[in-house]
Amino acid sequence: MFESLLNLPSDPFLEFDRMQRELQQAFANVGRPGSIRAVASGTFPAINLGSTPEAIEVYAFAPGIDPASLEVHLDRGLLSISGERSSARPDTGGERLSVYANERFTGRFKRTVSLTEDADPNQVEAHYQDGVLHIRVARQQAMQPKRISIQ
Repeated sequence: MFESLLNLPSDPFLEFDRMQRELQQAFANVGRPGSIRAVASGTFPAINLGSTPEAIEVYAFAPGIDPASLEVHLDRGLLSISGERSSARPDTGGERLSVYANERFTGRFKRTVSLTEDADPNQVEAHYQDGVLHIRVARQQAMQPKRISIQ
């Protein structure tokens, strides 16, 4: 009856980590982010956003998309990435297809990111390679800090 109490895990931190992952999976469909800065699970494309003193760097992970179907817009400090990923299901010629797992996002998507006010809309570069869309938005020169020499 109390045998489970006698089988304590050898590392309690690993057990807490396992329980946390199970709880995150159980509540993943609620549609809420896991943290303040995160977005809901399954949001596509996943992005990394960072900055250097010269530019704002955005990496959107969107494998399997034709670069011609991607659109990037920058308007009033909002960077929008939109496009469409077609279905990878095979054409069965009218036969019934049973799907056991469908984890890959298909369809139209749009992600919008708010940039800092020093982003220069006239100096934007976008490159798509190996499923990663890299967008570089230069910072305005007038907004960059300058060293003042003392005489």
